[in-house]
Amino acid sequence: MHIPACDTTQLELLRFAPALEAANRPNPDYDITKWLYVPNLYFEYRYILGTRGEKPLICVGINPSTAAPDALDNTLKSVERVAHFNGYDSFLMFNVYAQRATNPDDMELTYNQELHRENMKAFDYLLSLDRQGHPAVWAAWGTIIEKRSYLPDCVRDMIELGKARGAQWFSAGKRSRKGHPHHPLYLRKDSPLDPFDVDQYLKESFL
Repeated sequence: MHIPACDTTQLELLRFAPALEAANRPNPDYDITKWLYVPNLYFEYRYILGTRGEKPLICVGINPSTAAPDALDNTLKSVERVAHFNGYDSFLMFNVYAQRATNPDDMELTYNQELHRENMKAFDYLLSLDRQGHPAVWAAWGTIIEKRSYLPDCVRDMIELGKARGAQWFSAGKRSRKGHPHHPLYLRKDSPLDPFDVDQYLKESFL
């Protein structure tokens, strides 16, 4: 379990660029040729956790929990299985908001603008990794997006970055009554990815 020790505004944040630089240096705790883990130590927040490859699938949840390289939780194990089934050689777990909290009810009530800005830099970096210019983004945040009023606005910023990078959005599994994309945890490993109109989703689900 991870319960936030404090609001992230009380922390001295490690910005994304130096965190990425550190993540690309050898680490005694895991194989950096396999894993991308930013920051590369256990912090109160996480920008990226995933595997390196030529054809990655970017999966977007709401917020990170306790997972780390070689210690994936059940959600990330499911993400990896679905990514491989759909023809991707790697997965990159990203989150709408970067604060760690095993229970999303423990996320801070007001979002940290600085943390959000650095998180969006991380998302733009992930989008840039696709060599074909059409990064695949799997919306997988479930109904948890209703937990905090700032989360849909964070997604809107992601959409704009995605448009500039030619992102293709997908969902997997049955969507909720309000149209929220399915959370990965209980998906079958052979779940196909379906095209997801994320612009229309936000218009209809958050009137």
